Amino acid sequence: MEFVDDPELVGQVRAWVGAANRVVALTGAGISTESGIPDFRGPQGVWTRNPKAERSSHISEYLRDPEVRRQVWQARLASPAWTAEPNAGHLALVELERQGRLHALVTQNIDGLHQRAGSDPALVIELHGTMREAMCLGCGDRGPMEPVLERLRAGEHDPPCLRCGGILKSATISFGQSLVDADLERAQRAAQEADLLLAVGSMLTVSPACHLVPLAAAAGARVVIVNADPTPYDDLAGAVLRAPIGEVLPRLVG
Repeated sequence: MEFVDDPELVGQVRAWVGAANRVVALTGAGISTESGIPDFRGPQGVWTRNPKAERSSHISEYLRDPEVRRQVWQARLASPAWTAEPNAGHLALVELERQGRLHALVTQNIDGLHQRAGSDPALVIELHGTMREAMCLGCGDRGPMEPVLERLRAGEHDPPCLRCGGILKSATISFGQSLVDADLERAQRAAQEADLLLAVGSMLTVSPACHLVPLAAAAGARVVIVNADPTPYDDLAGAVLRAPIGEVLPRLVG
């Protein structure tokens, strides 16, 4: 990605952010790529390089095929997210919160890096769940992921629920699963209350998260998009910044 430094535009957006009282940040995979976590649909994305890998993200395949579950668990065990550190983009949103301007942080990411960076968990809405917890698809039991990873390291391939013997899965939302209603309602309410919506590192193609942008715009919020590639909502934005997130986001929040 070419970094086109436009000081005038960055300065304008910085002024908007500084004047805002209810900023809602919507983050996607692009904010975590600088921490070493690959995205899915980008030029070097997981599904771009291996289209078959997308199959494992469908809940019907996960439930039907033990081999899919084995592959998913091995990929989860080897995920770079376990050792990744928050980057300057994550820390910039913490600074925005410290200033008292961050109304909500809605993320499509499952890596938990916002909380690790210091974002208040009460402000973070994880629309697609979290990989840091595991849950049973049978009895609904839920707990930390690390004990399940230890079972994988000990040789289990498809670890069942210790309570009921049901199928375990990371507490993430797969294709074919519904979002948690309460989380989606919180995100939609926050978007309607925002005076500025900052969409960062998202292609804005996955529903219903992408619909938060026109929802905020219709309610009167100014929209700023920071993303490497064009999105379907660029025309709604007051400004679109094609710059590395870790470089430009700290400049926007001061």
